[in-house]
Amino acid sequence: MERISILGFLLALLYLMVRGTIAYKDETHLTDCLESDREALIDLKSDLKYSKNRFSSWKGSNCCQWKGISCENSTRSVISVDLHNPYSPLYEFERRSSMNLSGEISSSLLKLKSLKHLDLSFNTFESIPIPEFFGSLKNLQYLNISNAGFSGVIPPNLGNLSRLQYLDLSSQYGNGLSTDNFEWMMGLISLKHLKMNHVDLSFVRSNWVDVLNKLPFLTELHLSDCGLSGSVSLASVVNFTMLSVISMSWNYLDSTILELLVNISSLTFIDLSDNSLNSIPLGLNQLPNLQYLNLYGNGNLTGNCSQQLREGWKKIEVLILASNNFHGSIPDSIGSFCNLKYLDLGHNNLTGSLPQFLEGMENCSSKSYLPYLTNLILPNNQLVGKLAEWLGLLENLVELDLSYNKFEGLIPASLGALSNLESLKLNNNSLQGPIPATLGSLQHLSDMWLGTNQLNGTLPDSFGQLSELLYLEVSFNSLTGILSAEHFSKLSKLKHLYMQSNSGFNLNVNSSWIPPFQIWDLAFGSCSLGPSFPAWLQSQKELVSLDFSNTSISSPIPNWFWNLSSNLDFLNLSLNHLHGQLPNPLNVYQYALIDFSSNLFEGPIPLPTKTIDSLDFSNNNFSGPIPPSIGESIPGLRVLSLSGNQITGVIPASIGDISGFDIIHLSWNSLTGSIPSTIINCPALRVLDLGNNDLSGRIPEQLGQLKWLQSLHMENNKLSGELPSSFQNLSSLETLDLSYNRLSGNIPTWIGAAFMGLKILNLRSNGFSGSLPSELSYLRSLHVLDLAQNNLTGSIPPTLGGLKAMTQEKHINQFVLYGTFQGRRYGGQYYEESLVVNMKGQRLEYTRTLSLVTSIDLSGNNLSGEFPEAITELFGLVALNLSRNHITGQIPESISRLKELLSLDLSSNKLFGTIPSSMASLSFLGSLNLSNNNFSGKIPFTGQMTTFDELAFDGNPGLCGAPLVEKCQDEDSDKEHSTGTDENDNHFIDRWFYLSVGLGFAAGILVPYFVLVSRKSWCDAYWNIVDEIIDKTFWLRRRRRRRAATYTRSQGRRQ
Repeated sequence: MERISILGFLLALLYLMVRGTIAYKDETHLTDCLESDREALIDLKSDLKYSKNRFSSWKGSNCCQWKGISCENSTRSVISVDLHNPYSPLYEFERRSSMNLSGEISSSLLKLKSLKHLDLSFNTFESIPIPEFFGSLKNLQYLNISNAGFSGVIPPNLGNLSRLQYLDLSSQYGNGLSTDNFEWMMGLISLKHLKMNHVDLSFVRSNWVDVLNKLPFLTELHLSDCGLSGSVSLASVVNFTMLSVISMSWNYLDSTILELLVNISSLTFIDLSDNSLNSIPLGLNQLPNLQYLNLYGNGNLTGNCSQQLREGWKKIEVLILASNNFHGSIPDSIGSFCNLKYLDLGHNNLTGSLPQFLEGMENCSSKSYLPYLTNLILPNNQLVGKLAEWLGLLENLVELDLSYNKFEGLIPASLGALSNLESLKLNNNSLQGPIPATLGSLQHLSDMWLGTNQLNGTLPDSFGQLSELLYLEVSFNSLTGILSAEHFSKLSKLKHLYMQSNSGFNLNVNSSWIPPFQIWDLAFGSCSLGPSFPAWLQSQKELVSLDFSNTSISSPIPNWFWNLSSNLDFLNLSLNHLHGQLPNPLNVYQYALIDFSSNLFEGPIPLPTKTIDSLDFSNNNFSGPIPPSIGESIPGLRVLSLSGNQITGVIPASIGDISGFDIIHLSWNSLTGSIPSTIINCPALRVLDLGNNDLSGRIPEQLGQLKWLQSLHMENNKLSGELPSSFQNLSSLETLDLSYNRLSGNIPTWIGAAFMGLKILNLRSNGFSGSLPSELSYLRSLHVLDLAQNNLTGSIPPTLGGLKAMTQEKHINQFVLYGTFQGRRYGGQYYEESLVVNMKGQRLEYTRTLSLVTSIDLSGNNLSGEFPEAITELFGLVALNLSRNHITGQIPESISRLKELLSLDLSSNKLFGTIPSSMASLSFLGSLNLSNNNFSGKIPFTGQMTTFDELAFDGNPGLCGAPLVEKCQDEDSDKEHSTGTDENDNHFIDRWFYLSVGLGFAAGILVPYFVLVSRKSWCDAYWNIVDEIIDKTFWLRRRRRRRAATYTRSQGRRQ
């Protein structure tokens, strides 16, 4: 029996093996594709252009095994052709090229009768139109030709594909797929997914929503960056019963699109970022299935954050409302967002403080604070107060960004408990106190930004344990203390280190120390690294940006440094005491920003080996000429600053070969010769500063072609001739300083109309003549006018009262900067405007507060006529100097309206009359000179006028009263009148005094006499009283004498 069972088992096994072999042969035979389909694919391939390995698998008769081809098992017909390029066009260019297709698409695809799936995406068909025959692929369910280089109008016959469920026509940026209507889509009755990102739909009729509303199975709609605009409305009832995803970012749609969406309860995903929305309709927060909402970048979108987030949002996971105009505070009820993972409210106008307690947690399955929140992003708002303690209880938080707000107080030590945190940004607030050492326990932290606060204390040693750290930024604080190797011990992944502007940092490491990191960006500006150049820097082979400015280094630059410098695109060694000569040529990286200013370098000016972006050698001891080949060596230079050196010779003509110049700053040298006309070959020039040299000759007429020029300084040279008429083309000019030269001629009348944006006009100490043009009043932006020490004649035009910028008080300072502000770590290179202003009898240089200076100086001319009352309309005037002219008339009482006036000099004129008493109310006036005029009368020595001594009024013979020694006549007559009155009064009082004394004496004698004579008993009683009084008086005197004698004896014994 046992043998039979074994034999049966073996027979059954043999049967199964034979059957399997037969089935395998049948299956192998069935997978061979149809011959007609194979031939169609061969035809398709023959019309395409491709690399040699793209179709290496397309061999043999079994096309079902070719790469990208799928067949239906039972019929052996091809059902899928997937020839998409799998590699990214941005990051994998070489591999993408090996898989790229171009050329023509053969109509042989029509022979694939069972074709359901066609994918040609991410190829480059070189702007050919979408083939018309695609609309005849009746069985097609999936069509993806996105980003494949097609252009032109989308063929309407695609609407014949009634079985199509997935359609992706998304276009690459700049390529030209378009359509002007959606009517052809009404035939796509099976469509579920529609993607047309970057397709031009700007000419589509306004009924496009009605067409889409007739697609009953539509689930996903992607129409980003299509040029859709305006309002959206439906002519019928909403039929989007299955719509789950809608993505329509980068259009121009208004809020009516949101009013439509609040009626679609099936929505889970909404992206309407970067549109023209202006409000959020009621009901959006009540969508029962909504998980993702992105309304980023709708600049006019307003609303109260507290009201919008108060309730609803039951399933929301991602909420992005950044870069809008939301206001109000963040409500406590944010705690009820049980599923929230990602919250971005950055770049709004939110105010108030963070909620101190979160409400609504009791309604969540987890009772912890926002248990799923991974990203909390609130930068660039107006949030205030202290950082809430509950921030340290967000267990799953990965990103916390509270930067660019107004938070204050301490950084909570509890943030060190966020074990999953990868990015912490608290920079640009007003946080105080020390950095918590607990932050050093955040083992997953890659980014830490704490800069631009008011933090003090030392950098915690525990930061050296942050082994995942890539970015560490603590700049612009008040941190102090020693930085040792321990602070960096495990920072092997660190690539960006920003420690600048912490003046108390002192790096103290061994001379043989080798950092564990290979840094990219290194900024130690204003930290103490010297006196020797840091030797550890030699180990940093990947360095691309270095800031060692103001670091107390006082040695030469070591030779090994120039091996690193060739990789640096930013190099700042300014404000040190580095000395010696720089190598020539200078080994630097192409298009780098180089700043060696304010050191002690000497010798000739070195030229870089490559063209660079910016070169600053200012305030050193370089000598010799500017290299004649400078234009040929660095043709791409944009900023050149050689000011404050000992450079001699002429400005080379080759400087005009640097056509991209933004700034040329050569002031405070000993340059001679004329200004080269080749500078006109620098059309983008914005700043030309040649001041304080020995340049001579005429100003080239050709400079008027520099239409973008904003600041022109040529002061303190020996330039002659007239102001070039071509200057009236310099419509962008804001500063014109030609002072202390030998220029002549009239001040042209066109100056007002030509320089509408001019802020500073300084023609001081030249030989200009003629009258002041009334057209100066057209300079509406002018706040400094200095025409002193010329030969100007005539009267001051009353139109000067129309200088609009001077009529406004200025209390907000704005730095006047020009240059390249690039996003290169430290803000790029710039030129800081400066000006010497004569004020309070001194020459004062203004730079960072220059925008607050409002002054008029017309002194030292031959101006005549009366004092112009219109000047008192310039309410923002800080300094006014009309001295050393021939101005007549009186100072008007209205001068008291110049409330901002700090300095007033009207000396050496022919002004007369009394000094207005209203001047006593000029409470800011700190310098006054009215000397050498014809003023008369009493000085109004009250209020602010009491702060000035006699020198302010000297040389006015008719003036009297304090602070002058000369008394006024009315003061003497008043005194005499007062004295005479007093004497008369005294005589009157004396006569009455003596008369009353005499009468009193007579009454005191005669009255008792008559009384005592009339009655004897009264007489006896009277004399008895007198005797008693005399006796008591005598006894009291004797007692006082005894006490005095006793006190004297006791004092003698003590001594």
